[in-house]
Amino acid sequence: MTVEAKICGLSTAETVDAAVAGGARWVGFMTYPRSPRHVDTKTLRALASGVPRGVGRAGVFVDADDALLDERLAAGEFDLLQLHGSESAGRVAAIKRRTGKAVMKVIKVAEAADVERGIVAYAGVADRLMFEPAEGILPGGNARTFDWTVLSGRIVPLPWLLAGGLTPDNVAEAVRITGARAVDVSSGVEATRGVKSVALIRAFLERVRGIG
Repeated sequence: MTVEAKICGLSTAETVDAAVAGGARWVGFMTYPRSPRHVDTKTLRALASGVPRGVGRAGVFVDADDALLDERLAAGEFDLLQLHGSESAGRVAAIKRRTGKAVMKVIKVAEAADVERGIVAYAGVADRLMFEPAEGILPGGNARTFDWTVLSGRIVPLPWLLAGGLTPDNVAEAVRITGARAVDVSSGVEATRGVKSVALIRAFLERVRGIG
């Protein structure tokens, strides 16, 4: 089984290069000022321009207004918009219409019912879903997992990613339990909060490549 990986919250050319060289399918850039992984528009433009074809560039937005979306899209040329806030299905659809970009909606999971509620609410408007823990101070990158068994055997009608507390040490087990075909990591490849480690990025991607 081939598993795709997304390395999120990248903020330096060195870590973007490590993700690309290691075989990441996606790289993610944070646009939320309260996050320690936030990058400004100038940095975003420089980082996104160095990502080669074949590697998707995801912009992470948290309840963003149209002005922020327009500014960051002009700078980053994103391939995917990751909506990490409380965006309604209507807002997701409006963002797709306005930008013409593929959209991934993040579903916060505290209990099994949250998975089904998220699918029902967003499967008709999003291009992808991401499941991550409901608990956390920030949207993503909180180094917390959830009960992966709530996804075991579940049919999700569109592509989806597993996120939340993944590391080089637990990603294979997480995939085994959930059946995920794509995984997302941020804090699990950091040396300190918000600072990515090239060595951990390489280790995570090596583990993902070894899943089969």
